[in-house]
Amino acid sequence: MKRNGILILIGLLCILGVAAKKKEQGPDPYAWRITQPLGDRYRVPMDTLTLNFYDTDWPPAYSVAYGYLGNLGSPGLSKIFFDRPDMPQFIFKEPFHHRIKTPSNMTFYNSRIPITQLSYFSGGSKQSKQEDLSAIFSGNINKKLELGGRIDYLLSRGHYEHNATKDFDWQLFGSYITDRYDLQVLFNTYNFVIQENGGVIDDRQITHPDDYITTLGNLDSHSVQINLNDAYNRVKGKNYYATQRYKLGFYRTEVKDTTETEVFVPVTSFIHTIEYNDNMRRFVNNNAEEDQKYFKNTYISKNGTNDSTSYWSLRNTLGVSLLEGFNKYAKMGLAAYLTYEVRHFKLMSDPVSPDYIAQPSIPVLDLNGASFHSSLASHNYTENLLWVGAQVSKRKGKILTYNADGKLGITGPEAGSLDIKGEIQTRFPIFKDTVQLKAYGFFKNTEPAFYYKHYTSNHFIWNNDFGKIRRFRIGGEFSIPRWRTRLNVGVENIQNYVYFGPEALPLQENSIMQIFSASLEQNFKAGPLHFDNHLVYQKTSKPSVIPLPEFSFSSNLYFIFKIAKVLHVQLGVDCRYFTQYYSEAYQPGILAFHTQNETKIGNYPIMNAYANMKLKQTRFFVMYSHANQGILGNNNYFTIPHYPIPPSMLQIGISIDFVN
Repeated sequence: MKRNGILILIGLLCILGVAAKKKEQGPDPYAWRITQPLGDRYRVPMDTLTLNFYDTDWPPAYSVAYGYLGNLGSPGLSKIFFDRPDMPQFIFKEPFHHRIKTPSNMTFYNSRIPITQLSYFSGGSKQSKQEDLSAIFSGNINKKLELGGRIDYLLSRGHYEHNATKDFDWQLFGSYITDRYDLQVLFNTYNFVIQENGGVIDDRQITHPDDYITTLGNLDSHSVQINLNDAYNRVKGKNYYATQRYKLGFYRTEVKDTTETEVFVPVTSFIHTIEYNDNMRRFVNNNAEEDQKYFKNTYISKNGTNDSTSYWSLRNTLGVSLLEGFNKYAKMGLAAYLTYEVRHFKLMSDPVSPDYIAQPSIPVLDLNGASFHSSLASHNYTENLLWVGAQVSKRKGKILTYNADGKLGITGPEAGSLDIKGEIQTRFPIFKDTVQLKAYGFFKNTEPAFYYKHYTSNHFIWNNDFGKIRRFRIGGEFSIPRWRTRLNVGVENIQNYVYFGPEALPLQENSIMQIFSASLEQNFKAGPLHFDNHLVYQKTSKPSVIPLPEFSFSSNLYFIFKIAKVLHVQLGVDCRYFTQYYSEAYQPGILAFHTQNETKIGNYPIMNAYANMKLKQTRFFVMYSHANQGILGNNNYFTIPHYPIPPSMLQIGISIDFVN
């Protein structure tokens, strides 16, 4: 019933988009995103590009090297350290950050003609089918007011037993833009459900399947034995956001083609941003026998697991800015702001010794049968934080642009915390081309996320007193568009790094570690033949704490041509690869990745053959993913230890853009 309702809603959006075609023509639509915390707008391309559309809904495409649990919509992490985002306070949503919409990555639109975009992706057989259905609608009621919505429903049964995922998220968004007043609003909810199979029992079922044919018959992916058969994780979230600003300024007359127009020139703006986040995570394992076998420790119940925790936060930011360019002496923009935030965390009650708690209470057992007790009350933590910050920026100009942002924690756990980041860009002509140079860096001295310090569950309990994490990164980027070359080199020093160790418990590394990264993007073209490459070299000074593949690359060899002058075709083969190393493992009990030193993965290319096409406003593709399975004599196709990627399968996708 729920699925039928989603289809009906998407159908209505499509009807609105088709009906909107009859409206009068106007300027081309455009899209933008907003920066944090002050809500500055910057343009981004519309999602109508033909090239590499087949890569839109395939997890390994999220990064040059990416690890995931072998199913669309499952938890994952980038193996490129500089691509990893800052850990959020609710750490359980980080493995889904590529799928979660936020105020920073949400796209807003402006179009006189409402646009509706419908996309559908599918792959696999009936038993392992994966489907992802999404729709976007946006339209301007008038020149100032825009309203839109987005919905995404993903259901993937998975190629391995008890590996299914079901993700559902939707957003409502809008903007009101005038000369003096700007408002942008986002309402976002998501609900991710992931069946947890604990990985395969023996990796040789994948690497040496012939050894199992005599005992299990013809071994296919659904015959592979797994650790957990009745467990799942659920992560739910809400994000309500609004940013508004009022601008003071003046009008001046500008002449263009003998036509005089009055143009508003803003001088100062007053900014208010409010954001509310609400998250919940639950882990359930209904099989008590598997529960005891899979997990090393049990603290609350030996009859299965039902863990839960929740978090909410409310953040308000007030700012004032002096805008760039209102006269010839205003060469830069300046801003100052205050951010107040309240955070609330709810944990399960701790099991404690019976000597410290009065009856009545609930008896619980550890693995060895020793008696513990727990009160009915949950543990609640509330934090109040105040930040003061400033920005300086120069975003106009063709030769030199820069921006810098810094904030200082005044109260709460973040008192004394410092977060400074910035970048500077320049360009200059050389050999009839333009060289673009960028330098960037940051310094952070911040508190570890709350759940690294406190957590209670059936199999994991900790209370840590960690110091602040100090990070310093500096790097530079060199690019020449005509040569199709982009080189990015950076280095980061980290002290007091917090991570999940081999026992899947939070640890803090007090020594100073260093990560070096060099990334080269080099594309070649000869007529209709294209060869795009992205290579990354990484070196970590302490692989036992921050494990990284030293070398990773993605390459794409393809032809571009037209059929009958109307059908655009991209026909090619791509490949992704990373060197062998002790990758992070996955622990479903905490929904996180942790270090390990028992299993190496890597040194296995993943190749796809595809045909990517566009006919007017319709994009579609056919892809045979993991096309090289069994060809190179190596079946070590794991991106996370004990979680193989899917076998070879046929995938299709289509996206229809209903805007004229």
